[in-house]
Amino acid sequence: MTNPASTAPDSPMVNETMAMLGHSRWALAANSLTMLRLVLTPLFVLMILAENPSWASFAMGWFLGFTDWYDGKLARHAEPTRFGAFWDPFADKAVVLAAGFALVGIGRWFWLPIVLIAVREFGLIVYRGYWARRSLAIPARTSAKYKTFVQGLAIASATCPPIENSAAWITDALLWLAVAFTLYTGGQYVVDGRAALSSSGSKAT
Repeated sequence: MTNPASTAPDSPMVNETMAMLGHSRWALAANSLTMLRLVLTPLFVLMILAENPSWASFAMGWFLGFTDWYDGKLARHAEPTRFGAFWDPFADKAVVLAAGFALVGIGRWFWLPIVLIAVREFGLIVYRGYWARRSLAIPARTSAKYKTFVQGLAIASATCPPIENSAAWITDALLWLAVAFTLYTGGQYVVDGRAALSSSGSKAT
């Protein structure tokens, strides 16, 4: 039989879970949307691979973008959570890179822009993790939100039938604009890391 004490509201396991997901309904709702975005990403990829451009994949892309915007809105009413701090930006990267490589796979996009975006995204994860292990936090920048927005616009235009069928150059221009934003914000984080190191007086090891 299950020990009632093991599932009591003040048990260590429950406290740990609530610390990760948040205690308020705002935090739980925001983190639920993040999980939904992760779950729906493979479906979005399959829709692109099955038929692109299509209104179905276009609508799915906009829905995923809406969940990103709305979970951020909800999160502003709640305390920060460990789950949201890690999985929300991870979900953003998962959507962009999965959709981007799907578009490469069907021959719509050239591989180089997506590889550049992927290198920046994964490189920054490693870079921030490196400094985090040395107790130096590199805070998120507002420009990173603009970067994600432009990346989303590029994907949306690539799945939109009217644009793809009559003005595909718009998609290509947005893609390279997204690459520029992505690399620029990556450079900003590198500068921020060096500034944090200088102000702390720490030395890299």
